[in-house]
Amino acid sequence: MDKRDRSTLFRERLADAMSRQGMSRAEMARICSVDRSTIAQLLGEGDARLPNAHLAAECALALSVSADWLLGLSERSETAADLLEASFRVTEAERSFADAKIDEWHREAAGYKIRHVPATLPDILKTDAVFEFEYAAFRDRTPDQAISAMRSRADWLRRPGSDYEICCSRELVESLARGEGYWRGLPKAAREEQIEHMARCCRDLYPSLRLYLYDTKVVFSAPVTIFGPLLGVIYIGGHYMVFRESRQIRALTDHFDQLIRDSDTGARSAAEVIEAMASLL
Repeated sequence: MDKRDRSTLFRERLADAMSRQGMSRAEMARICSVDRSTIAQLLGEGDARLPNAHLAAECALALSVSADWLLGLSERSETAADLLEASFRVTEAERSFADAKIDEWHREAAGYKIRHVPATLPDILKTDAVFEFEYAAFRDRTPDQAISAMRSRADWLRRPGSDYEICCSRELVESLARGEGYWRGLPKAAREEQIEHMARCCRDLYPSLRLYLYDTKVVFSAPVTIFGPLLGVIYIGGHYMVFRESRQIRALTDHFDQLIRDSDTGARSAAEVIEAMASLL
């Protein structure tokens, strides 16, 4: 950018920011520790005049805007801290599956595709018996609360235009059938019911719901949910990492799409593959 054009842009943005803050030239000069005439020169329409780096930073700090924005190097007026706060935050997660934040994010993303990698099985595909098994460790929540939240999300799948993609670990479903690891202690009848229920949902809800199974020896994913273009959420246990900046969401979406490409069981065959796991019971 030509120096004269940059000077004009700086003058206009400085005047605009001062006006929005209701800040006078005298007050601006006092905060920046310069003479009032210096501020007057910056705002004057005479010769092209740009501040040195120190004064530009002081002006930006006084007005709570970005120095890059004042100088025409950015179209975003927010400071780096404000941009970071808007694009990324860590929020506390409830120690239960019936987390109100998840329902809030689902409502916010109504009409958009939701991509989901669960920590265990997808909540919307769990039976009541599995919820009761998992909630044995929770004292402040009941299975009924989780079941109610799950049914609310399942109802979302039946609305016109709903679109839900899930990538789930094949090994986790197989360990469910065998009653091993995480599922140790869950009765065989409950495991059999869960396998049948998952297969039925995959068949009945397709294509609104598309489930893919991936091999954890080939690929890996942390629990993540991407709510359309609005936000991406990574569950880290006790907290959510919430991303709202478009490039961050795009990166998470690309990760999920690659997970689908690497899955060895596609959505069309998921029901059949899960039904076959009944032989492992």
